[in-house]
Amino acid sequence: MAEDKRFRVGYALLPKKQNSFIRDSFVNLARSRGIDLVRIEPNRNLMEQGPFDCVLHKLSGDDWRNQLSEFTKNYPNAVILDSPEFIERLHNRISMLQAVPELKIDDRVETVGIPNQIVIYDKETLFEGQICKALKSPVIAKPLVADGSAKSHKMALVYNHQGLNSLKPPLVVQEFVNHGGVIFKVYVVGERVTCVKRKSLPDVGEEELMRVSQDLWAFSQVSNLGSNERTDEKYYKKMHLDDAEMPPPDFLTEIAGELRRVMKLSLFNFDVIRDSERKNLYLIVDINYFPGYAKMPGYETVWTDFLCDVLCKKQQGSKECSQNGGFHGCDKDARKIARNAYCGDADNGGIQI
Repeated sequence: MAEDKRFRVGYALLPKKQNSFIRDSFVNLARSRGIDLVRIEPNRNLMEQGPFDCVLHKLSGDDWRNQLSEFTKNYPNAVILDSPEFIERLHNRISMLQAVPELKIDDRVETVGIPNQIVIYDKETLFEGQICKALKSPVIAKPLVADGSAKSHKMALVYNHQGLNSLKPPLVVQEFVNHGGVIFKVYVVGERVTCVKRKSLPDVGEEELMRVSQDLWAFSQVSNLGSNERTDEKYYKKMHLDDAEMPPPDFLTEIAGELRRVMKLSLFNFDVIRDSERKNLYLIVDINYFPGYAKMPGYETVWTDFLCDVLCKKQQGSKECSQNGGFHGCDKDARKIARNAYCGDADNGGIQI
């Protein structure tokens, strides 16, 4: 690979995602490594804007699918991250978690699963009371569709059957598991894995459940809860994320690798909670495609290294990158775990191990 060789990576993102992700710090670092990040205009034909060595995208719709298909036929060596066919699986909260039972995790003390859940397609099913028989209260109600829209993030902690009656199907009803008020967000960028702690819903004891005065509590995005969304401010003042033990890094890396294999995706995150009663049980409650990577510690370096690896493999047919080539420091052992115990809406620092 010649030293002056440069690569064009096109990105097709909605404005909000583009503004948060395509920062000058990322663009400049990628440029210094021989990668030019080029904006793909959604209103123009993709073929007219190429060629690209790699295409990053988080767009949907038949038109975009057709454009990607045409582009791939004309540029068969271009890397598409990722295939719309496989991304679609994560737009449904039932199909996304069906990947978890397919994971082949080595025998170890820790185990991974998903909460008990059922899907409701119509009001009649809600009224029949089947949920109360199938799941233990309280439950979390989530829209079935997970397309990244504001509507898809609207959820509710439901304390009783009356609370369910006010919801609109289709939705997924998931048994609430006490988890110490902490959720672990695990970001996956190829083989690179980064875990951060976030505050979550507080535990609900049986006594509290009996004396609660409301049928449900509505919220959006558990991991982004703000103090203004909770009346239980004393809880958050007492809670210290520093005290929450991180899941074993090798365990998370193994889960991430298995999810990549099963889902055939490279760019996603998964939310994990730790069962307060069964300490070795970790439950995956959500999986998202191309999440808010800008909230991940040092995302510019992680992403630049990832693109370096992808383009090195493309250029040299999956052979090991030459240290004297256009990309410096391509790392064959790409697995990196970052820990962060920051309690808030942003992520600071992060410890590399």
